[in-house]
Amino acid sequence: MIKKALSSKRLFTGLLCLTMAMVLALGTAFSSANESNSGMQNRAVASSTAEAALKATATTTKTPKYIFMFIGDGMAAAQVNLAQIYKGNNKHNQISLKELSFQDFEAVGYQTTHDATSFAPDSASTATSLSSGFKTWSGTIGLKPVGNKSGNKPENVNSSNIPQTIAERLKAEKGMKVGIISTVTINHATPAAFYAHVPSRNDYYDIAMQMAKSNFDYFGGGTINQPTGPKKDQKDAYEVMKQNGYTIAKTKKDILALNSKSGKVYAITPVVQDSGAMPYAIDNKAGDLTLADFVKKGIDVLDNEKGFFMMTESGKIDWAGHANDAKANIGDVLAFDNAIQVAINFANKHPDETLIIVTGDHETGGMTIGQATTGYDTAFELLDHQKMSYVAFDNLINEMKAKNPKLSFNKVLSVITENFGLVNETTGDISRKGEPSYMTLELSDREMSKLKTAFAETMAEEPTDNEETDLLYGGYNPLSVTLTHILNNKAGIGWASYSHTGVPVPVYATGAGAELFNGAYENTDVYNKLVKITDLK
Repeated sequence: MIKKALSSKRLFTGLLCLTMAMVLALGTAFSSANESNSGMQNRAVASSTAEAALKATATTTKTPKYIFMFIGDGMAAAQVNLAQIYKGNNKHNQISLKELSFQDFEAVGYQTTHDATSFAPDSASTATSLSSGFKTWSGTIGLKPVGNKSGNKPENVNSSNIPQTIAERLKAEKGMKVGIISTVTINHATPAAFYAHVPSRNDYYDIAMQMAKSNFDYFGGGTINQPTGPKKDQKDAYEVMKQNGYTIAKTKKDILALNSKSGKVYAITPVVQDSGAMPYAIDNKAGDLTLADFVKKGIDVLDNEKGFFMMTESGKIDWAGHANDAKANIGDVLAFDNAIQVAINFANKHPDETLIIVTGDHETGGMTIGQATTGYDTAFELLDHQKMSYVAFDNLINEMKAKNPKLSFNKVLSVITENFGLVNETTGDISRKGEPSYMTLELSDREMSKLKTAFAETMAEEPTDNEETDLLYGGYNPLSVTLTHILNNKAGIGWASYSHTGVPVPVYATGAGAELFNGAYENTDVYNKLVKITDLK
């Protein structure tokens, strides 16, 4: 583990701090035995010695040559813990967690996530805080706010003084190569916050044009959203990328062939799911490229004598949180963990030159472990019965509707059982001897009623649009979201929102300079700490 390679440096630092503590203690004792003026002089000497020691300690931190920054969009402590529990042991008297790769990093802190608009922020503003070190409006990328009213128009931001991101600065000032990876569209809010500066995150075409001009060395993962603009009347962004010297790799064969001699590249997932993103991990087929594959290839492409900065986002942790789909959420956290392991393997070969940071931008969904109907118990093993994400199930139901507009609920129920494990074999009391009712996949009368209502809404030519349906379904397919709610609740997982929440987010760090990421701080300090570690002016 990389942290073992740093033990000698930490031992030196610890001994240095112990020596300074002894100096301070002796200084205090000496001052109490002499006149006050002499004591003040001794304390001043001790203080200056301590300051010198702190400076000496700071200089022992080597500037990293290779920096990996992993952002789990929508990933807070609950999402990490959910994956731990699912991969752990849920049996009574054997309860245990499965440790993820980054949870034994030597530095652990947490960052608060509010932005200039709200304590429940969005990805554009929080990613800007992480990449650029300042708070901005929800929905704004890379520009500072103006005035006292939140907005995403040119008049709401300062476009005359554009701050540079950590990625832009490391490339310009240190000559590092830069890579940006995301499981969602590459001009989505979080990846865009490392290379773009726009009043609104919805300015997708402008973001794509800034991506093409960024001169960054490696983009990987999802497609470009609105490549020809919102009205489809602009020059194709992929062609602009090519004109700016980028090689576009779209097949698995072409992507795996990329290396440090490939020049500037954009590696696009050959398999696309919703809105141009990579598929959810739960929906991956054998042989599909994963987030870990894009990180491995990023290392190959970026390898050079001056080092690199690579930002990797797992964006669909967030999307699964919005949709309240715990199993899809878990799958993408575990795939994220596999991608982080790739960086750890690299760091083990370069222990004194590598820094790895893992964090989130905010929490999504208000997810809880434990909820009203399950009391003080959980049954995460029930999630094993879910075979696909809500998106894949949406597609399945839409196909069934297209083939049979008069599709019956009973016909769909067999598909529900096949893909979620839920059954309706008992009326009335669904409890099992020796276990609570929520520990079973059997549907209660109440749950059946909810499913039938949701199915009717799904089949309706004009679904009901009111406050009640907004709260129940959050704009998602009524049947799919009701299914995930029921299964999640039976497992002991609750949801408070279809949006983001304002809870703090953990930060894990290992390697050169990792100790700076201990403690509690604002998300803007992640940028500030990176500036300090990399010795930027």
